[in-house]
Amino acid sequence: MSVPLDLIPAPHGASPLTLVEQLVQWARRRIEERVFRPGMRMPSIRKLAQDKGVSRFTVVEAYERLVAQGYLESRRGSGFYVRERSVGAHDGPRRPEPREPTARSAIDVAWLLRNTLQTSTPEKGPGLGYLPSRWLDGELVAGALRTLGRQSAAQWLGNGTAQGFLPLRQQLQTRLEELEIGAGPEQIVLVSGITQAIDLIARLYVQPGDAVIVGDPSWFQMFGRFASQGARLIGMPYTAGGPDIDALETLVASWRPKMLVINSVLHNPTGTSLSPAQAFRILRLAEAYDFIVVEDDIYGDLCPPSYPATRLASLDQLRRVIYLGSFSKTLTANLRVGFAACSPDVAQAFADQKLLVGMTTPELNERLLYKVLTEGQYRRHVERLRGRLDGVRDKCARMLEAVGLSLFTAPAAGMFLWADTGVDADGLAAAGQEAGFLLAPGSLFSPHQSPTTWMRFNVANCGDPALPAFLAGYVDSKRAARPLKTAQPIPM
Repeated sequence: MSVPLDLIPAPHGASPLTLVEQLVQWARRRIEERVFRPGMRMPSIRKLAQDKGVSRFTVVEAYERLVAQGYLESRRGSGFYVRERSVGAHDGPRRPEPREPTARSAIDVAWLLRNTLQTSTPEKGPGLGYLPSRWLDGELVAGALRTLGRQSAAQWLGNGTAQGFLPLRQQLQTRLEELEIGAGPEQIVLVSGITQAIDLIARLYVQPGDAVIVGDPSWFQMFGRFASQGARLIGMPYTAGGPDIDALETLVASWRPKMLVINSVLHNPTGTSLSPAQAFRILRLAEAYDFIVVEDDIYGDLCPPSYPATRLASLDQLRRVIYLGSFSKTLTANLRVGFAACSPDVAQAFADQKLLVGMTTPELNERLLYKVLTEGQYRRHVERLRGRLDGVRDKCARMLEAVGLSLFTAPAAGMFLWADTGVDADGLAAAGQEAGFLLAPGSLFSPHQSPTTWMRFNVANCGDPALPAFLAGYVDSKRAARPLKTAQPIPM
């Protein structure tokens, strides 16, 4: 299928760009964005001409210009390859190249977050961490906002409080009681999402050299925050039944960690949940080796009440556990309101650290969330989300298996599937971006960003009809090429 060039407008008053110039700028942009990485072989002249709907002569001339400009090198009998370029070795101004956590790959956490914000069509975003906006209830938020707008304007003129809007904390106390977690309002601190909560925890507790155990795989955004504090990130492996507790015991004995960070319910990315036996063993280890447990329950509202899952905070009652929650997955990512529930002394330290880092959180958001939670529609909204996820999860799982992927497990709730592609997941993600799909390779979910064949899929965002053919075509082509011992020349 022919893929048209990304048309690049000429500067005002200038002549339109020729096909050669468009092709040169298309390739330069992808090299500068590190989609085409140093050492990568470029598409053959024949294939690129076919994909872009241009002549081979156009591709040859574009490639020769890119060689002259220092972007490519030509290898006789093999083709054109992306050249490793030093800073400043370019023709004319260009954007600075992003820094990478390792020299291995440009597919890093910043790459996924940047592209997450640029992906406009959810069906093209199997790697997104959010539900599509059409699934969410904008009127639920808008109605609460209209209600606030009719209230006295004087309420918006204060500074807020360090722990956050008291009525919302009282409402969260009631919600936590339903989970058998006892926490008074003085034990709850409101934050701008889980990301800020992790940042505050890292600042409070982690010193250079401290070991922090995280899942391998697990939520990637916290890795950099702990690493910036000088922590050693230790990966805890997962099995189809949840975290490998035997492996955790060995890691704890060897590393004597400062803390463990864990998704207890609907783990991102595997979709597993803690059993009572696993939860008890984790708490026994925390007591024996004196480490903090940070329980991230951001997906808890997507878990049906009857689903077999155990929360560490309900067993520990916030003596050693810091419990985190948020509403960004179920309401809107733009409403950055989360919370931490913990012991009273930890809550005070948490609030003080919050003041030092960024003062108070916006009370407007907190009042808005309070209205949403107390006007009686939120529970029905969440039930609808669970139903919609149930309606697509099995279909997505069957699709992934049909194109040759293997599932880690088959969760009966939640939004994620963890699948083994059988090929390098970073390469698949780079190819996906070229085809218009945002994919989340498993290397991002490893604390060491190790190469892997695993990939996370959001079941709500896998509805594009072209996705199965793309996945099957890429996976089949790479597996067919795997037995070759040497790289084959690109046909010219």
